[in-house]
Amino acid sequence: MMKAKEVRELSTEQLNEKLGELKKDLFNLRLQHAINQLENPLKISEVKTDIARVKTVLRERELAGKS
Repeated sequence: MMKAKEVRELSTEQLNEKLGELKKDLFNLRLQHAINQLENPLKISEVKTDIARVKTVLRERELAGKS
């Protein structure tokens, strides 16, 4: 699980890459959950939270750039 401070330290390009990785992870976790092979179902919510953090920082930077 990433902390907000860690996310803010990444560049925009790194954030976009991280977002893609997290989405792939979420897909794989959901697939494992569907076929009952997921050991820790809480991992899904942790990945969703990380995705939200990354998207929030990207949006903040987008808005700051328009001002």
